Formats: sequence, structure tokens, C-alpha cells
Amino acid sequence: MQPKFRRGLWLGAGTAAAFLLLLTSAHTGQALSRSEVRRQSLALAALGKALFFDPSLSASGKMACSSCHDPGHGFGPANDLAVQLGGGDLQRPGLRAVPSLKYLQVVPSFTEHFFESEDEADESIDNGPTGGLTWDGRVDRGREQAKIPLLSDFEMGNKSEVEVGRHVLAAGYGNAIADIAGPNARKDPAMAFRTALKALEVFQQDYRAFYPYSSKYDAVLAGNAVLTPQEARGLELFNAPEKGNCASCHISERGNDGTPPQFTDYGLIAIGVPRNRDIPANRDPAFHDLGLCGPLRTDFLGREEYCGLFRTPTLRNVALRKVFFHNGGIHSLKDAVRFYVERETHPERWYSRKPDGSVDKYDDLPEEAKANINTDPPFDRKAGDEPALSPAEIDDVVAFLGTLTDGYEPPK
Repeated sequence: MQPKFRRGLWLGAGTAAAFLLLLTSAHTGQALSRSEVRRQSLALAALGKALFFDPSLSASGKMACSSCHDPGHGFGPANDLAVQLGGGDLQRPGLRAVPSLKYLQVVPSFTEHFFESEDEADESIDNGPTGGLTWDGRVDRGREQAKIPLLSDFEMGNKSEVEVGRHVLAAGYGNAIADIAGPNARKDPAMAFRTALKALEVFQQDYRAFYPYSSKYDAVLAGNAVLTPQEARGLELFNAPEKGNCASCHISERGNDGTPPQFTDYGLIAIGVPRNRDIPANRDPAFHDLGLCGPLRTDFLGREEYCGLFRTPTLRNVALRKVFFHNGGIHSLKDAVRFYVERETHPERWYSRKPDGSVDKYDDLPEEAKANINTDPPFDRKAGDEPALSPAEIDDVVAFLGTLTDGYEPPK
């Protein structure tokens, strides 16, 4: 059973200011007043925004956070590459598709054992690994997430925290850093690095950019728009347990307290997407990206029951993406939906073949990890069965998913 979204877990626009109340002044060591918190919050957000779009933070001087997290594409990649090229020479390929940075403000901290908190649920049921940021949930805070690409040798390519701090100061942010962290920070790369991470975290708490809830579906929930007949059919198919059953993991209803649907339950799940041979690392048949049990996450290495599990992403703004799933191996939203309903009924359409000609189901996983594959509907069918969705119904679901794109403006 997959974990369900902890309804009611939703942070409002004051998130950044709220956690800044815990700060003390870098100048005096005294607790900050509310006006000081407000000023520092604004200063951090402004600094974070500038840093997010500045390529000088990278070793190459040519890669910014926004290079992979484009605001015009839901803070995901603008291109159709399965993995992006980075490093000091911008020639080192990554291992995974770039995820969106939107709607991360409500992601719960990673827990190995998640117990449902909805009023009507059985709280004795352990829903398993849930939460955390990135595809494998290995960090919990925005500042920790920001640190990963800055120091990754196939992303922004810096060798150390101090190197990043030096880039920040050399780019002219010394005065902004000092205004936040104190005058000594102007010449302290380590302090500049820590302040930069905090600033990037605060910037990503700007609801206007990162969680505006401004899609057509949000307008529908507010009574300000109506789904087209095709979109309405798609929503019904999306929710129906005997059809798409998408809502079992991608929650589509408001929370019990009226909070907007996040379209994810934050659970980590193994769905067995096909191996993407366009990823250079996959040219080695012995290499497997196993998500929760490694190789990028290291605290669950050797835990076979967790191999192949990746965090369920939100479907908000999914129609803006050009690559899908953790390995970017599927290049259209229609094909992503089709994979779900054909994985078991027509595996030959998705997986490679073994030397004996048989289909190598779940070919991106070693044999021992295949036991972890999720078999909830629509994955409960057998080869030769009719898929849970017809081609026309797949089109309906895709039409509905298009209503989850932010920036909807009702016709005048």
C-alpha cells in the first residue's frame, strides 16, 4: 500500500518569515524583532533570486540554477535531454532527469516509516518510506537541496564549499552577504556559502513563483472555471480505482482542512520504468540507479527492500515537461500515461529483450530488486489483458493533466 498525502500539511506565504523568527542578529547575537525579521527575509529573498540566475556560482561560470530549473518550464528543464551536462567543462552528464522545484514547500521530512494521519485512515498501517527532497528523498531542507548541485562534479562542479563562497564574493555579493550575516562575512567564503544556501532556500519560499496554485484546476475548485467535457472525463478516469487509479498516489482532492491538492502523496515507489540507454552511465550493464538504496543516496546502501524506489513527484505543471520519470526515458506525457496502463498488458512495447528473445521486464533493475515493483492497479493486469485505459481515454487523462499548469487566465 502506498503512502497517502498528509492532508493539512500546507505552509502559507509566511513560511520564510516564520522560520526566520528563530534567527538571531549576526551583529549583536540578540533575537531579531519582527521588523528585523521582515527586513532580513526580504534581503535573503532578493539575494537568493539573484544567485539563482547567476552562472558565476558554477566552476564553469556558465551554469546557473536556472539553467536546469527554468521558470518558464515549471522550474524544470527547458530541453528534452534525459540528463543535463555540467561540471567544470559542461561536458559531464548527470544520472537523473532534473525535477521541478515547484510545490516543494509542503514536502514532509523523509521518514522510513510513514503512518497515515488522515482522520478516516488506519494509523496503524506503515506506508513505508515517504518524503524528503530530490528523487531519492535524501535531504529535507531547501538549503540542503541547493548544496547538492553546487558541489556535484556533474552539475555546477565546485570542489568545495569555500570555492562556492569565493565565487559568491567575487561576483559582487559581499555587501549583501555582510548586510545579512555581519561585516566579517564580506571576507569569509565559508560564511558567504552558508548565507547563499539560506538565501536560495528563502527565495524558493516565494509563493508567487514556486507555489501560486494558479492552474485552471485550482480555478475550478474555487468555482471560477469549468472543465471541458474531455477534461472532466480525464479527471474521472484519473480518480477511478478501476481505470487510471492515478489519484491513489497523486492526490487530486482538497485536504480535509480545505488545503489545495498537491497531486502527490510523497511516497517512494518502484514502478519499473524502462532502462534509458541514452544516459551514458547506463552503457555499463552493471550500473543501476536504485534510488533510495543508492548510488547517490548512501544511508540505505544494501537495503534490498528499498532498491528501485523513487519519490512520487507532483503532477502540477507536468504538461510543461519534455522528459518524464527519474531517468527521463519517456518523452511525452501521453507516452508516460500509456506506460502505466501497458506495463503489464504489453511489456514488449516498453522493455528490451533477453538473449533468448523473452521480454526483460523491469530491465533497469537487477533481479533482486524486481520484487519491489508496485502491482497496485493499473499494474495488476496480465499480459494480453486489455489496458485499463483505451487510447481515447489516455487522451482524456492527458487533457486533464493540462489543467494543472500554473498561470491560467479565464477567457474574457
